Amino acid sequence: MEVINAIGRRKSAVARVYVSEGTGKITINKKDITEYFPSAILQYVVKQPLNLLEVAEKYDVKVNLDGGGFTGQSQALRLAIARALVKINAEDKKKLKDQGFLTRDSREVERKKPGQPKARRRFQFSKR
Repeated sequence: MEVINAIGRRKSAVARVYVSEGTGKITINKKDITEYFPSAILQYVVKQPLNLLEVAEKYDVKVNLDGGGFTGQSQALRLAIARALVKINAEDKKKLKDQGFLTRDSREVERKKPGQPKARRRFQFSKR
């Protein structure tokens, strides 16, 4: 099996994933997953598609992560891994889609408007 690549995005985070056959090692920006995401919850989010298909020990995942915060990065990585797994085996698409792992969360930060402190917050109105 050759190396399969896929991309995942969430907020301003971009994850480029390279999946190859191996022992289940996940490397993010040349660091181990436990070093990059110390939180067990974020590690769980990243491994969700692999655990659902029970192939966590079958593939090595190499990742380039850029932009965003840790939550956005972990969810972008989950989407990228799910897309790569579909490229490897198309029969897995229904399982992943039913769990919502193939849906790109399109919510982005709304821009700040001039004359306002934030995107929707306005300065206090004074009648007199």
